[in-house]
Amino acid sequence: MTDPRRALPSVARLLREPAIAALSEAAPPNVVVAAVREAIDAARKSRSGAPADWAADVQERLRRRTTPSLQPVLNATGVVLHTNLGRAPLAEAAAAAVQAVAQSYSTVEFDLGSGARGHRADHCRTLLAELSGAQDALVVNNAAGALVLALNAMAAPGQVLISRGELIEIGGSFRIPEIMEKSGADLHEVGTTNRTHLDDYREGIEGAVAILTVHRSNFEQRGFVSTPEAAELARLAHQASLPYIYDIGSGLLADLSPWGLDSEPTVQSAVALRADLVIFSGDKLLGGPQAGCLVGTRVAIQRCRQNPFARALRADKLTLAAMEATLALYREPERALREIPVLAMLTLSAEELVKRARALAAKCPEALHPRLEAGESAVGGGAFPGAVLPTTVVSLDPGPLGADGLALRLRVGQPALIGRVADGRLLLDPRTLPVDAYGDVGLALGRALEEP
Repeated sequence: MTDPRRALPSVARLLREPAIAALSEAAPPNVVVAAVREAIDAARKSRSGAPADWAADVQERLRRRTTPSLQPVLNATGVVLHTNLGRAPLAEAAAAAVQAVAQSYSTVEFDLGSGARGHRADHCRTLLAELSGAQDALVVNNAAGALVLALNAMAAPGQVLISRGELIEIGGSFRIPEIMEKSGADLHEVGTTNRTHLDDYREGIEGAVAILTVHRSNFEQRGFVSTPEAAELARLAHQASLPYIYDIGSGLLADLSPWGLDSEPTVQSAVALRADLVIFSGDKLLGGPQAGCLVGTRVAIQRCRQNPFARALRADKLTLAAMEATLALYREPERALREIPVLAMLTLSAEELVKRARALAAKCPEALHPRLEAGESAVGGGAFPGAVLPTTVVSLDPGPLGADGLALRLRVGQPALIGRVADGRLLLDPRTLPVDAYGDVGLALGRALEEP
């Protein structure tokens, strides 16, 4: 029996096919050639041999090659800080600032007054210090980098005291002990997983060069647990003439307690404890771009700024532009709650969510039998892990497609729409969907139902 793979066409022959040749008019010829080679190679490895339609096969491979891997999506999951979907969406002011700096030269390291070289570390410095109440501030590329920088500048190669209950794992399987090791500091664990007392720190303080607290922002400990207050550790550190470093994680600058969100330390409260350095993320509760923020005393920030890691971990001009514009909104707290998307989503009222769910349901195809149900959103992003955010979701009946099948079609559609599957239905949470995107949601659902 003859193997059908022996009759596969050559690259040159396929490129002469009219339908495939026409693809070179809309895409770079070398990319079309690559897609053709990939199609032939796939057919050669397949038991079934050639595809039914070479042109359609090549076109699909070309589409995948020319579609950007980083794409915007519609987040209907209800997870506000969805790490896999990019965490905090930027405020309009921040996006505008990024676009302005991206499309022109900028003062990233230039002083307009003197005409001399400036320093990128000066951007956001004044705003961060002002808003946090700290003496000085520095922005680097992310919070893990900020922790490495802080430990290397303030503690390496000495011992740093940290509770065993704070040796946490953050996203991407990165663990605090491993990050500390890379900083050059020597980890000195005190206490136990569930209970650590101030005396544990006192007993380990001889020979230590710093005390570190890492806020457990991505999980909760309940039951027989105990840990010293950060204020107590700050006092102990200062009594021993040691720096106190406090990694609070989420970067909360706004008071969200009126909405029942009060279990995360604010940046201002951490600074008020007289921590030498407070570390937090820019793209979580702060609502800005990915960045690592350090605020604290002039001496501590200066040591970080002069450390060689500061160069390796420096933030780029787009990050600095977005961060500065985001921070500027916090000068007017009400405006920040209204214009920073993360804060606006977290503070939506129950009545507003019902109103939005109705408007969203009205855009959904009747074939999906949309109905409103009570549900729960999540803060996400390793923040407020125990918080419950009541919401109203639009529940869709996927019919013969099944919930997973409909969800798949929506994920690979244009625009990509990400929802939640539960009990055989697809749930759309309006909390994380912009109101002006409801029409796009309806179109995406309609196209998904029309696919063969």
